[in-house]
Amino acid sequence: MTVWVLASDHAGFELKEHLEAWLVARGETVRDLGTHDASSTDYPDWGHLLAASITSGEAQWGVLVCGSGIGISIAANRHPGVRAALCHDEFTARAARQHNDANVIAFGARVVGRGVAEAALEVFSKTAFEGGRHAARVAKIER
Repeated sequence: MTVWVLASDHAGFELKEHLEAWLVARGETVRDLGTHDASSTDYPDWGHLLAASITSGEAQWGVLVCGSGIGISIAANRHPGVRAALCHDEFTARAARQHNDANVIAFGARVVGRGVAEAALEVFSKTAFEGGRHAARVAKIER
């Protein structure tokens, strides 16, 4: 069973909630790590928490959201085995999976709308890693 984990800070709360409902409606198994309201909170806390769920094997896929998507993805990427990709559209989501074997997609709630985030998440969830020459590059990231 594939498990998705989602996390956001206050700026990403509404988009995270929307994407959680969207994933559930598609029949996905989802665990919402928080935040659970729009009260001010720190994005690194949520990036690290989600990354720990990925590295522990509790979940295979993650969705992170903050205002720009930058800070929360940087925090998550500090963890070995986590490849969080900040995506702005379907193209970046597809490339993140095909070329980088990304296992976490990050969004900026102040950058992309719900429809764009849904489309990117759809592509991300259905795109396979190409391997081949990209596998050696991903291995270099993990070193």
